[in-house]
Amino acid sequence: MKHRIVVLGAGYAGATAAGRLARRLHPDGTEITVVNADAEFVERVRMHQLATGQRLSPRQLRDIYGGTGVRLRLARVTAVDVDQKIVTLVDEHGAGEIAYDTLVYALGSTAADHGVPGVAEHAHDVAGKQSALRLRDRLAGLGAGENILVVGGGLTGLEVATEIAEARSDLTVAIATRGGLGDWLDAGARRHLRRVFDRLGIAVHEHTDIAQVEATSAITGDGRTVPARVTVWTTGLAVHPIAAATTLELAETGQVIVDATMRAISHPDVYAVGDAAIADGPGGKPLRMSCASGIPMGWQAADAIAARLTDREVPKVSLRYFNQCISLGRRDGLIQFVTADDQAKTSFITGKMAARYKEAVCKGAAWSIVHPTLLLPTRRRLTTTTRKEWRTATA
Repeated sequence: MKHRIVVLGAGYAGATAAGRLARRLHPDGTEITVVNADAEFVERVRMHQLATGQRLSPRQLRDIYGGTGVRLRLARVTAVDVDQKIVTLVDEHGAGEIAYDTLVYALGSTAADHGVPGVAEHAHDVAGKQSALRLRDRLAGLGAGENILVVGGGLTGLEVATEIAEARSDLTVAIATRGGLGDWLDAGARRHLRRVFDRLGIAVHEHTDIAQVEATSAITGDGRTVPARVTVWTTGLAVHPIAAATTLELAETGQVIVDATMRAISHPDVYAVGDAAIADGPGGKPLRMSCASGIPMGWQAADAIAARLTDREVPKVSLRYFNQCISLGRRDGLIQFVTADDQAKTSFITGKMAARYKEAVCKGAAWSIVHPTLLLPTRRRLTTTTRKEWRTATA
């Protein structure tokens, strides 16, 4: 019998793992199935572009996996029984189940509201395609002079605020950040960031907590009212809740705890990658939820699974960071070079060159989904079990 590998989720991490597995393992010994709710691969790093009305080239998963042997099942996962090794799902035909021998859990994350009143009812986010499209439609219906408030001063917040301000110069855009604007960046990079915000006319509310979101405003922790016809919430991510209903060992964040090979420490037949997993990076610091973490995690999991199934040495590669890429509209950007554990160095790139750099990184991430072994020579190997069965059959 073939070894059944099921990959849940086809974001950057899950899509990478599935494609790389298909190029590492021979189809005579394995059956790889990807379960995903959307027929398209979603370039999550471009959702701020989608929200401002820009057209993104669709990338069909069936095309991505064409000729690889990967099976695609369009369905929504409703439960995972990691003890019985069964995934429950719902597709166009109704409820169903799929069994596995090895599971790659990559269901990702969504926007976190942190329990702030009014966020679920009144705020928008760009954590997924559908939410970005809802924001796009909302922005399209606004008239000149309307107020937009972006809550959250991380990478996503900076990109959303500058993208909206550039695309809709007739709107009044503001950002509220708990710390200082870009306070984790090098001093020179922070100065460039402020110049861009000044040029685009973005008001900055620094050291500001938003305690409540209302239909046309937001209330700060100290009781001030910030006008906001539209509030965009970018204060972090929360993992998919499916894992919390399993017997997998989880961190306080709800992420699956994995070892250096992305294997769940509580269930050796389960691997978790991307935002769904918590893995140690350099210095024991957890990898942050990002595309920059997700793709290498997918590589590591796929290589580890392939090695274990073919009785080869499991590769262990230290995952690290090189830079943080921030688009500041379509014509400007900021590339902050960082240490292995994601701390800012004194070197950075700004302006049009940084914008081109960021665009190249986005295109490169999408390209790597189609080419998960980066065009390096690879051999599809039979699993150890299949080789033994063949020898027995021919003896």
